[in-house]
Amino acid sequence: MSITTLAAARTHLGQRHNKTGEETFLSFEKFPYTGLSKTYCVDRQVADSACSATAYLCGIKANEATIGVTAAVKLSDCAAMSNKSYHVHSVAHLSQLQGKRTGLVTTTRVTHASPSGVYAHTANRDWEADTDIELAGNDPKKCIDIAQQLIHGETGQKLNVIFGGGRYNFLPNNVTDEDNKPGWRSDNRNLIKEWEQLKNNTKHKYINDLNSLKNLSTDTEYVLGIFDNSHMAYNLDRDVKRKPSLSEMTTKAIEILSQEKKGFFLFVEGGRIDHAHHDTLARKALDETIEFHKAIEAAINMTNSDETLIVVTSDHAHTMTLNGYPSRGNKILDIGGKGDDKLPYTTLSYANGPSAVNGSRPNITTHNLEDPDYKYPSFVMLDSETHGGEDVGIFASGPWAHLFTGVTEQHVIPHILSYASRIGNYTNRLDYSSSNKHVNSLLLTLFLIVIGFFQKYYLVY
Repeated sequence: MSITTLAAARTHLGQRHNKTGEETFLSFEKFPYTGLSKTYCVDRQVADSACSATAYLCGIKANEATIGVTAAVKLSDCAAMSNKSYHVHSVAHLSQLQGKRTGLVTTTRVTHASPSGVYAHTANRDWEADTDIELAGNDPKKCIDIAQQLIHGETGQKLNVIFGGGRYNFLPNNVTDEDNKPGWRSDNRNLIKEWEQLKNNTKHKYINDLNSLKNLSTDTEYVLGIFDNSHMAYNLDRDVKRKPSLSEMTTKAIEILSQEKKGFFLFVEGGRIDHAHHDTLARKALDETIEFHKAIEAAINMTNSDETLIVVTSDHAHTMTLNGYPSRGNKILDIGGKGDDKLPYTTLSYANGPSAVNGSRPNITTHNLEDPDYKYPSFVMLDSETHGGEDVGIFASGPWAHLFTGVTEQHVIPHILSYASRIGNYTNRLDYSSSNKHVNSLLLTLFLIVIGFFQKYYLVY
């Protein structure tokens, strides 16, 4: 969700409502405080979602493709990842220690890189199931897979809400799921049933479709909602009668988590923005961003900004550009102008990706740009478009949101979250709210005195 993605998505949103589009705002763009996040990893200029999730959830920078561990753990180092002294814990874990409810919502697999930052400790983001570890030539009994960590791990087992996709990582490869698709595990374990057994003495529910989500009681203590075999479908491809939207999952998560008087922590990811960009599917990337905007809008409407801090940011950027000199109100997903070769180009294009061409550019006036699966042009041919390394936005509203300003190292974000919610190292911090009121009153008094002084001076003069 780069700055370019935001600019293009807000324009697309406005144009859906018959406006020129450029003047439109996404819900979180109206937040009172904004900043920039520096996203690099310890060993990479351009981050992946594993090291970046570790940064903005656990408070340290890590190596590429590692999650919830320090930089002492190199990629695929099973022995190092098993060393608990190298583990780092997320804001969710620290919230749990203070009796808060916790949850995660994503449109990707719940074992994917970003949501895994909430609960996992691994040397390889791809080790989502035991089969992945075996195929990498390692022992899954020594390197615990991410799905198993979600169900049995110190943080994962205490999550009150888990919504997303990725069912196959929890099921044996000799069974099929509710969508008649096979599992992936080689250890013959059904982690969904194991989760249910662990929650036997609580009010819990496993759900797998939209109807079950809608009917889920808000007094449920624990819910595991796995809605697809792998990633959830893009919103433009979604079966709206069977599969929930990101905003529907977010709404239900807040309803359940807010039952706890001590408060809650919720991670919400519009993860398929990233996937659409990797395939240069600009239309789907913008639509997924708009779905994310709707989810944040739902959260805003359900919470009180006096007591709830909402922070919106990105793992990293992408290489999509918004370029040329198209007229005001020109469709953002359409042709933006012509090159010196007299051939048209799209307003949106990518620096690299699977849609580059060898030789002369095609005449895209014959292409169906309305097709959701149209791959927008890229310059350098790659199987998958890469991330971008520029800073990404931070948008904040609520208590202590003013700390999210300026250019910030990405790993500072969870320290501010911890400070604001009095968890981790900040559990016993002083509460400055009352003293702030005195300071504000003092400043106001001084301001009035100064104004009075100048008024008097002016009248005497």
